Amino acid sequence: ALTGESVPVSKRTEPVAATAVVGDRTNMVFSGTLVTYGTATGVVVATGSATELGRVSAMLREATHLETPLTRQMAAVGKWLTIGILAVAVLLLVVGLARGFHWIEAKLAAITLAVAAIPEGLPAIITIALAIGVRRMAARRAIVRRLPAVETLGSTTVICSDKTGTLTRNEMTVQTLWTPEGEYRITGVGYRPQGELLKGEVVQTQLPPAVRTLLRDAALCNDAELRATESAWALVGDPTEGALVVAAEKFGLGVADLRRRFPRVDAIPFESEHQFMATLHNTPEGSQRIVLKGAPEVVLKRCDRCSGGGRLDAAAVLHEVERLAGHGMRVLAVAARVPAAPQTTLDPADVQDGFELVGLQGMIDPPRPEAIAAVRACHAAGITVKMITGDHKATARAIGQELGLVGDGGVLTGRELATLSDAELTAAAGRTHVFARVAPEHKLRLVRTLQARGEVVAMTGDGVNDAPALKQADVGVAMGITGTAVSKESADIVLTDDNFASIAAAVEEGRRVYDNLVKSLAFVLPTNLGEALIILIAVMFFPVMSGTGEVDALMPMRPVQILWINLVATVALALPLAFEAREPDVMRRPPRRPNAPILSRFVLVRTAVVAVLMAAGGIGLFLYEYALDKPRVGHAQAVREAQTMAVTTVVLFQIFYLLNCRSLRDSLLRIGLLTNPYIYLGIGALLVLQLGFVYLPVANRVFGSAPLNADAWLKSTLVAAVVLPVIAAEKAWRQRGSRAVAAKR
Repeated sequence: ALTGESVPVSKRTEPVAATAVVGDRTNMVFSGTLVTYGTATGVVVATGSATELGRVSAMLREATHLETPLTRQMAAVGKWLTIGILAVAVLLLVVGLARGFHWIEAKLAAITLAVAAIPEGLPAIITIALAIGVRRMAARRAIVRRLPAVETLGSTTVICSDKTGTLTRNEMTVQTLWTPEGEYRITGVGYRPQGELLKGEVVQTQLPPAVRTLLRDAALCNDAELRATESAWALVGDPTEGALVVAAEKFGLGVADLRRRFPRVDAIPFESEHQFMATLHNTPEGSQRIVLKGAPEVVLKRCDRCSGGGRLDAAAVLHEVERLAGHGMRVLAVAARVPAAPQTTLDPADVQDGFELVGLQGMIDPPRPEAIAAVRACHAAGITVKMITGDHKATARAIGQELGLVGDGGVLTGRELATLSDAELTAAAGRTHVFARVAPEHKLRLVRTLQARGEVVAMTGDGVNDAPALKQADVGVAMGITGTAVSKESADIVLTDDNFASIAAAVEEGRRVYDNLVKSLAFVLPTNLGEALIILIAVMFFPVMSGTGEVDALMPMRPVQILWINLVATVALALPLAFEAREPDVMRRPPRRPNAPILSRFVLVRTAVVAVLMAAGGIGLFLYEYALDKPRVGHAQAVREAQTMAVTTVVLFQIFYLLNCRSLRDSLLRIGLLTNPYIYLGIGALLVLQLGFVYLPVANRVFGSAPLNADAWLKSTLVAAVVLPVIAAEKAWRQRGSRAVAAKR
């Protein structure tokens, strides 16, 4: 938990360099870690805040949560909306007074414009869209602890991932077997006992005798057990020994049956001082066999020949060990001999010499296959993936190469990172994607450096050592299965399956949420601007009449009617946009720039076009209906009917425009008419509410509305439908422009 290593670490009393990072201090044991085997007497050199765990706690206090891109952008939108609305409202008040409005009428007109321009339902729409994203992420095994993290993950430009258990399975797996007869590869990862044996690229249908002996002896000199649970295979015992058991099980060597047929008589358990384990077994043939397993250099010293009596070339075997270790593998050697006489105990003197080398087994905590695919998906989406691990440099390099992360920058260790200046680290952070043997302060410094470069950083981790960086990152992602309580508390998101692929899925979901928020903005803002234009044009250009001695301003909508549109109509239609499916290219386009405004040029242009169309339709029908009805029913009733028609036109306009907002790039037919049924539920609900607005007597009294005939509905529908071909033409024009730009590139 403190260093992030994938296997237990042996501790010894030999001195280490004063500059050694925590993971290399093999003569120190640390608060917060566990002893897996052995005993020792130690001298306490630090307590409380002076311990490594205490230093992590201090860094946690220093790390700060940053504003998310969405909160920054929405704050900017709110600021400029407020300034703009106040400025236009004051201007409208001045214009109204100049045109002869009574003070009360002018003030009411300014308030009406403010009500029209303010998107009252937008906070609710954003919150609900994020909440829907939380639910969708939970279905994809990512539990969100802080709501804005949903969208922030979609804005991520760099993912800094822990290795063990996230990019890898945290299940040591034997991948290479070496015997005096040759080298073999084993397929399959993790504890599931399924795989094939390959020599070169040829699958071995029969298990060679030398391989059978190597697998059998490694499983006998072993205390681990493999158990099948309802959902997976579980290991009881040391991960390294478990890998040997799984390798035997893959090829039909039932370990439980082996241990019955070769009962253990005695054993010398593994101790870090002698770096081996030895067991004495009775064989089915009536003889005995001593099996030795341990560090290759220790085992080779006790061997004088190869299995079957062949000549032992110790230098060649050690060269093979170094080659496998260079690929990040942990290598164990297995040897055996037959005792000269039957014995009932096993003493150290019995394992000093006379052994035959059976072979080597190379193992590693392999990358998850789905993590490899997820890294590719992130790269295709323009997201940089960096692996940050406390494990050794060779192991990190091997896993990084399999994941496609080791590039020109190579592998940078924590000790090397500590010697870099801020400028040098900024450059190194851009080109290096694998960091090994890093301490908590290195991770924290690396995250801050990336943020200083303008990156939106997601950090994953499970240990105490990851907690400061998790808290500092724009999005901290903790592991739900292997994660410590400290890492989960520091994170914004918790993965229930500890799988990097779930992070990629969550990024995809975050991008979908952001797309849907932009769709909601592109839908809501034109309505508010259109209503504001209707009020502004009415105050500036409509006639001001005197009836009973008081000024009577002719207004296309009342404030309460505008509230009806904003709170009922807009919200009922905008909320279904939060359920829209993801765009087809969501993970094939680069992440948006962190400083890119949410109100892009496209949104502003679309808002202006639609608002002008809406204002023209609403005002045109209002004036038409008022002129038509005034001679028949009088001024007051004509205003009520004309206002009702204007409101109905705007509502129908919103319905038609909503269909165009389901995709900001593609046509309605291309995205599918039935891919989001909630759209039609929202439209149906709004039509029912609008019928009540028009025909219910109580609504007529509250909102000042009036019943409309079928002819009025038809006119409103035809005028509102104008938005369909206009926006379709705008989409086609933008797509042609995008294709032209792509062709030039």
